[in-house]
Amino acid sequence: MRAEFHREDDPEAVVGSARWTPGGARVEADDPKVRRAIGRIYRGTNVVVDDAALRSFGTSGPEVLSPGSLRWFLAATKARSGAEKLGFRLAPDQGRRMGWDPAGAYRLFPDQVEHAERIASADEPS
Repeated sequence: MRAEFHREDDPEAVVGSARWTPGGARVEADDPKVRRAIGRIYRGTNVVVDDAALRSFGTSGPEVLSPGSLRWFLAATKARSGAEKLGFRLAPDQGRRMGWDPAGAYRLFPDQVEHAERIASADEPS
């Protein structure tokens, strides 16, 4: 999974990107200020989200996501990019992907997506 960042007033010009890896976000930007701003988005701290899909049945309130997971990467992107005055778009990484057969699935779909991203990032050179 990759997040491409742009300035709020110019959504067509990508100024930097971040790629989720199991070891953390890999930030890329030519401008050091933008690189630092994106680094602050993915600082290794918890993110609080109010997402009913993450809660146990019958509970309410926000959930805390710890750094490292794909869900955390997505939540940090959504929650923190506005404070850095950056807009974003999410895009899948190019490369080898595995198929998904719902009839044979033993993982929930979000877990399967994270598993596929782990496999894809393991295939790439560091």
